[in-house]
This record gives sequence, C-alpha cells and structure tokens, in this order.
Amino acid sequence: MTELRRVAIDPLSRVEGHGKVTLLIDEHDVVQQARLHIVEFRGFEKFVQGRPYWEVPVMVQRLCGICPVSHHLAASKALDMIVGARQLTPTADRVRRLMHYGQMLQSHALHFFHLASPDLLFGFDAEPLRRNIVAVARAFPDVARRGVLIRKLGQEVIRVTAGKRIHGTGAVPGGVNRHVTREERAELLARIGEVTGWCRDAVLMVRQLFEQHLAFYRDFATFRAHTLCLVGADGAMDLYDGGLRARDRDGRTLFDHVDYRSYWEQISEEVKPWSYMKFPFLKALGPDEGWYRVGPLSRVTQCDRIPTPLAEAERQAFLAYDEGRAARSTLGFHWARMIEMLHAAEMIGALLGDDALSQGELVVTGQRERRGVGVIEAPRGTLIHHYRVDEHDLVVRANLVVSTTHNNQAINVAIREVARQHLDGHEITEGLLNHIEVAVRAFDPCLSCATHALGKMPLAVELVGPDGTLISRRARD
Repeated sequence: MTELRRVAIDPLSRVEGHGKVTLLIDEHDVVQQARLHIVEFRGFEKFVQGRPYWEVPVMVQRLCGICPVSHHLAASKALDMIVGARQLTPTADRVRRLMHYGQMLQSHALHFFHLASPDLLFGFDAEPLRRNIVAVARAFPDVARRGVLIRKLGQEVIRVTAGKRIHGTGAVPGGVNRHVTREERAELLARIGEVTGWCRDAVLMVRQLFEQHLAFYRDFATFRAHTLCLVGADGAMDLYDGGLRARDRDGRTLFDHVDYRSYWEQISEEVKPWSYMKFPFLKALGPDEGWYRVGPLSRVTQCDRIPTPLAEAERQAFLAYDEGRAARSTLGFHWARMIEMLHAAEMIGALLGDDALSQGELVVTGQRERRGVGVIEAPRGTLIHHYRVDEHDLVVRANLVVSTTHNNQAINVAIREVARQHLDGHEITEGLLNHIEVAVRAFDPCLSCATHALGKMPLAVELVGPDGTLISRRARD
C-alpha cells in the first residue's frame, strides 16, 4: 500500500475567516487528494432561534465584518414577507439599493486591492514578506491609495443609509428607518465621479495583467462549471433582486427567472464529514454532478447586459477577450469583480440623484406570513436567508445558504486543478503552495459566513498536561 504524506496550508492567508487546505502526496510527489477544510463553526442558524423576528437583521450581521450589509439586507428581504410587505415604498427601495451598492463597492475594493493585488502585482512566487498591502503601498502607492479611497466612499454610503459603516440598523422588516438627507447626497455626489474613474482604471489594470501573463492566466485553475445567479426581469444584472438563473457547463439554460421564494425546489444541500461548510447542488442533476459556481464571474458572464454604460462596455470587452477564454478563467473572477465595482459606482451616482431617498414613506406592512425568504447577490455571490416564525413572532427555523457555501465544491475543484497543474511531480515549496491560496482567493471566500453545517460533525477533545503530555482524548466520528 502506497504511503502518503500530508502537507497542510494552515491557516489560509488573506481570506476572511479560518480555513486550511490539506494535500495527500505519494512518493512520486503526485497529489492524490486536495481538500479545503473549514475549521470554525459559527452556528448562527441556531443562535437566532427563539429570538423575535425583528432582531434578526441586526443579529445576522455579526456573521462577518466585511459583508454585514449583505446579511442585513437578505434577512430584511426575508422578513418583508413575514410582515406582508409585498412591495416596498419607493424610498425604502432606493435606500436599500444604495446601501447594497455601497457594500459592493467597498467589499470588491477591499478584496482586490488589499487581499488579491499582492499576488497579481508581485507574482505568485514572490517573497512572502512582499505579498501584503504594505508592500503594495510602497511599490504602487497610487494603486494602494485609490483602493483605500474607493473603499472609504463605499463605507460612507453604508453609513448614511444604515447608520454605521459596520453593523448598521438601516433596513427593517417592511422598509428602512431613515432617509438620506440632501446634504449627505450632495457630499457623496461630489466624490462619486472621481471614484468611478478610478474603478474604470482598476478594470484596465486587470486587463493589462491578463495581457502580460495571458497563457498563465488563461489556464490557471480553469475548469468548466454550472452557474447560478439572480437576473432582473429583462435578463439584466440586478444585484438586489430578481429571479434565479442557472446554466450548465456548456451554457445551456437549466432554469430561468425562477421565483427564489421556493429555492428549495431547485437547490439542495449535502454535508461531508471533513468540513463545517455544506455542499449545495442543483437537485435535478444530483450531488455529484449538480455543483455550481456563483459570484462576479457567473453574474458578469450569465446576465444579458449590465444596465450601466461603462460597466456594460467593459463586460463586452471581457467576454470578447482572447476569444472568450478570459471569461472562463478562474482568475477572470478578478476582472469580473472590477467590472462589478465599476457598475456599483455608476449605480451609486444614479441613485444619489433620486429625490425619493430624501422624502416619502419608509415602511409598509400587510398580511402576516409564517415563512420568509430573502435572496440577494452579495459581493461573493448569491445569498439566501430563509426563516420561519411562530404565532409569538419568534424565529423557529433558520437556513442560510451563503455565497461561499455555494462555491464550496468549485473551490475544491480549483484546488485540485492547481495541484495537478503546478504541484504534481515537483518538490513542494512555499511559492507553489501559494498557488493554491491564489486559487482560493480568486473566489473571495468568506469562511466565517459559510460555516453552517447540519447534522453531527466529527469532534475531538484532548486534555493535555503542562508538559505537553496527552492525558486523555475523547472523539466523536
């Protein structure tokens, strides 16, 4: 029997949350197994049970400090159904959308400039001490400065719509709890033009990186995958609302404009013993073949158009580049992410000109229901919140299918592709292991958000003495 040695990347760096990758390698340096493990458990689906439903939009934000707005809005959309708000007031709709695009702007800027750009600008094999935002600021000061200022504006948009930059309270079941003042709008409008230009420059920067390393970027961790995203009624990109669209690996439509309030008819989830993250799949295709990919790459390639002119022009260029191969590349996530960041800036500019932000009714209610489902396109992909409440207005069930959870199997496939392409037959070095981290980071995973496994997970408890001696161990497999 071949004896395998284990190599671990623990922890994964420059991602949100705690995770690791393990590789099992044979005597010929061939990788036999590669897996992403999520090693933290959050349990928010249980925490919210027994709480009044109106507390939920504030509670679930604590899943994450990077994408709290996405959870805040997805939960609020679910609870709109609970309170019978079939259609929000124009004011509530505009304020929520402005909040959401502020979140898209700040999150995409944070990931690209702070977390991903060191690999792209210095190279995957660069010295570890150079692969950080401090080194980027020294070598590319304008790039780092713009990244900080783009994110700052996104956070300011969140502040004026949600009350705080992080863990705000702006959205409530049935609407919002505040207007955006004319003074706040004017202050943001004075800055959005420059930020939009910087976002366009960021798209150009990613294109130039592809041009400089085309053969590598085209093939790195590339694989075919089914896709899932929300689209508007006319097929255009809509990051706040819409129907579910899924296409197979060859681009054929599996379903389109499906009402997300019955998402469970299309999507199911599987649990595996080596991760606290679930494995969703398309029910019609089964758990082995039905895994799919979400996020910027799926949204930009699968929508019919982007409803803002600058971003749509860049989308067309992206789809046409290298005969479409860039749009099928895992590193194409970065290009697509910057196109979405540009779209967010354009949308913020358009929304700030709408007087409904500053006047009008804030909340609407109607006939109560016991179940609510809210779906939104978070920065990392499709986000589902599903709640049931009882006659006492207490939450009795919660299910969160988070963007990174949707991408779970796709990330594992990307890891295996990198192992096959770059590690097999080679002596394992830190630079080669960073190739695997680069593939994981392309998805911009939020590991804290995604840790919601069901069932009984393996658990080991060890009692260790002061001298390091193992005194006792109990395990549940």
